[in-house]
Amino acid sequence: MQVKRGVLKLIVLSVVLLFFSCTGEKGVRLIPVEDFFKNPEKTAFLLSPDGQYISYLQPYMNRLNIFVQTVDGRDVKRITSETGRSISYYFWANNNQLLYVKEKNGGTTPRLYVVDKEGKQRRDLIPYQDVKFDLIRTEPLHNNELLIALNKRDVAAFDAYRLNVETGKLTLVSQNPGNIISWHADPQGKIRLAVAGDGVNESILYRESENEEFKVVVTNNFKSTLSPIGFGKDQTCIYAVSNNNRDKSALVEFDCKTGKEHKVIYSHPQVDVSSAAYSTTKEKLVYVEYETWKRERHFLDDEMRKIFRFLERELPRSEIRISSTDSAENKFIIRTFTDRTPGAYYLYTHPDQKLVKLSSVNPSLQEENMAEMKPIAYKTRDNLTINGYLTLPKGAEAKNLPVVVLPHGGPSARNSWGFNAEVQFLANRGYAVFQMNYRGSKGYGKNFWTAGFKQWGGKIQNDITDGVKWLIREGIADSARIGIYGSGFGGYSALHGLCFNADLYACGASYAGMVNLF
Repeated sequence: MQVKRGVLKLIVLSVVLLFFSCTGEKGVRLIPVEDFFKNPEKTAFLLSPDGQYISYLQPYMNRLNIFVQTVDGRDVKRITSETGRSISYYFWANNNQLLYVKEKNGGTTPRLYVVDKEGKQRRDLIPYQDVKFDLIRTEPLHNNELLIALNKRDVAAFDAYRLNVETGKLTLVSQNPGNIISWHADPQGKIRLAVAGDGVNESILYRESENEEFKVVVTNNFKSTLSPIGFGKDQTCIYAVSNNNRDKSALVEFDCKTGKEHKVIYSHPQVDVSSAAYSTTKEKLVYVEYETWKRERHFLDDEMRKIFRFLERELPRSEIRISSTDSAENKFIIRTFTDRTPGAYYLYTHPDQKLVKLSSVNPSLQEENMAEMKPIAYKTRDNLTINGYLTLPKGAEAKNLPVVVLPHGGPSARNSWGFNAEVQFLANRGYAVFQMNYRGSKGYGKNFWTAGFKQWGGKIQNDITDGVKWLIREGIADSARIGIYGSGFGGYSALHGLCFNADLYACGASYAGMVNLF
């Protein structure tokens, strides 16, 4: 995470203009602004497929580069030396080689490179001018071949290829007729599913083998989704998250031959199913995730339930994510965080239930100095319930506080519980931070999402305004010291608030805000 200098400058400017003398609650140590936004000491830990090596990103010459160590923490090597741009993404191709993505210096098109774990034999795997790529699947690789989509043939169409990471040989698997927006592979690495779209409707295409033609099995309009998670064991059914013919997205089993749902595996009455975890080793779903005010899981695998129960006991009050595993699923990289800390990485070995801390993400920030992010809910003028979060300065009473309103971008996105450096910076300086999931936000069902359609400058903005007025009525906000700040659609909302509710806000800032839809 690099310092977002533009964002930071606008926040600081907004704060200075609005609350010139506000410097935090008495007794609260003011943390240097750089500490909130600095690069992590180490991040993006991954396990090699055989579980013998751990890799991670660490700054070198102020840019994130790949380091590799043995799983016992010895024999550490830096295997890349990128100084122009940080490495944005990487993964293990096999037990000896890693692939990574970065932009060329002075260019805007990301490139894909391979390097071995000793830092040797670095090569550009896509040595074509102005060709863009998309990774279809990163693991596991079959026969050292990576599934990748390239617009090499046609700038407007991404064809599916197999790319041999040893030889660089490209083999065309499926040519894009022009409407395919994503490709999907079965556990054997065969591309047998595709999603086509025309900007309004989406269709799922299926074939039983790569030698056959794709056939459309179902078409949904833009209000309905069917997002593939993985293939079932019989290879003719897929697991998918779908809100087709229902309000809340559910995890379903879908028959690709008939184009119909077999069954609903899991649904939640109040919120959407957001995702599901699929084990390529077991070839089965292991848990489902959904988000109320925090992320929660419904387990579909007893062994995975036991793993999480152990981790929850060892790492209480933390959000726990599995960010990497070896191919045998005996070793796991665990990522933790809370609302008050960016967290840490751990190595968990399942057979002996051994948990070893690898690194804190940002040890400059101490949890006891950060502010709590608490869930709130309020009613709008048309009686819709809006959920959100309120972060109060540490040690402050929820009374007559200066407030920064922070609408999320999108608008088809949402705020979530967790660590936010901007929020904690503002709270440390004495401001309450108000975040809301207005109508049009994702996660609360189809009806709530579509209620924001054609309301970008209407009811969505009313939802934000009604939330601010709720803060004033509750006595939480000082009505003379309220500012609004956001980026993207949040930036547009900030500008909208300043223009049409000028009496409500003392000032505001827009970072890369939408000002012209065209």
